[in-house]
Amino acid sequence: MSVKTIFLDRDGVINKDKNYLYKIDDFEFIDGVFNSCKYLQNLGFKIIIVTNQSGIHRDFYTEEDFENLTNWMLCKFTDNNIEILDVFHCPHGPNSNCYCRKPKPGMLLSAKEKYNINMEDSWMIGDKEHDIMAANNAGIMNTVLVKSGHTVDLSKSNASHFLKSIDDINQVIR
Repeated sequence: MSVKTIFLDRDGVINKDKNYLYKIDDFEFIDGVFNSCKYLQNLGFKIIIVTNQSGIHRDFYTEEDFENLTNWMLCKFTDNNIEILDVFHCPHGPNSNCYCRKPKPGMLLSAKEKYNINMEDSWMIGDKEHDIMAANNAGIMNTVLVKSGHTVDLSKSNASHFLKSIDDINQVIR
């Protein structure tokens, strides 16, 4: 049986975007993220986080720093009765020729293969056009671009929906 999934970008969607975030003390959840994820989970979606982490490539922080922050973040989701199915990250820089860095679809396609995800019934929620492009390149056409991370040029986006933040997700996904 195939799985329907909500793919979430991390910085700007789950937490306030702070360049090269790797310290727990600097991590601030976006208002409403837990309620929104519970809502999506109650609709039968699995939740997977897909995040570019070029700070690793740039030596601003280590893989271990990223894992420590991720484990802490996942504990906060668990404390709120939210199951995050998996976290995929790309540690490469913007000029890397990897297949995993968004806008390339590698992380999403790896998740599809690992969990038998039905991409047609899945959604991507991101704060950059690269998130939307990665989703489209992986066969996900249900996309939400939130304005809680970066300045969004709606006229140049391929997103199917736009929201102020993930807190408003019930206006789009029902």
